[in-house]
Amino acid sequence: MAPARRSTVDDSTTRTALLDATESLMLEEGYAAVTTRRLASKAGVNNGLVYYYFGTMDGLYIELFRRGAERSLARLKQALQSPQPLWALWELTHDFSSNALTMEFTALANHRKAIRVEIATYSRTFRMLQLDALSDVLKGYGVDHARWPPVSLILAMAAVSRFLHIEEDFDVDIGHAEMVAVIEREIRALEGDRHPAGAEAGAGIVARQSG
Repeated sequence: MAPARRSTVDDSTTRTALLDATESLMLEEGYAAVTTRRLASKAGVNNGLVYYYFGTMDGLYIELFRRGAERSLARLKQALQSPQPLWALWELTHDFSSNALTMEFTALANHRKAIRVEIATYSRTFRMLQLDALSDVLKGYGVDHARWPPVSLILAMAAVSRFLHIEEDFDVDIGHAEMVAVIEREIRALEGDRHPAGAEAGAGIVARQSG
């Protein structure tokens, strides 16, 4: 008698359980704690299913990274469509930079080339999406692209945010408030004060302030 075939629902549930278990272990104990035995125990499945569904541990890590990256990509697209895209991007960049799972994947990429390639691919996608959306926005604000290339401003926001979070992990915050104040002062000069969450989108983008 032929064995019963697994349903699509069963497959989806098991894959999700393994991905969730991997994410949980990485956040709780770091990527070094992730083993097939511990994953299986945490997900409540046979440890051989890790390889059945993902082929290799790299395959598992890549699927987990892609899941998070696609969610972040959706949030980024929404932020860039905001009436105040610079404020939205700055806040989102802070959120991404402080994401513990992102930091774990960054560390993992030092040991696994496949993860490194995946991070690089998505990073380029994120950067190009930001550049495409904000080039016209900054031009509309009257920013001189020759003096302030849009990609340099995008990179500066991301770099500052990431570095501040790295230092904060070591309890170093000297100059952080001042650096954040400088960046937010310049964003405010272009978009005005940050509208509260849920503010009327139809209010539109605040015009560049004089002085």
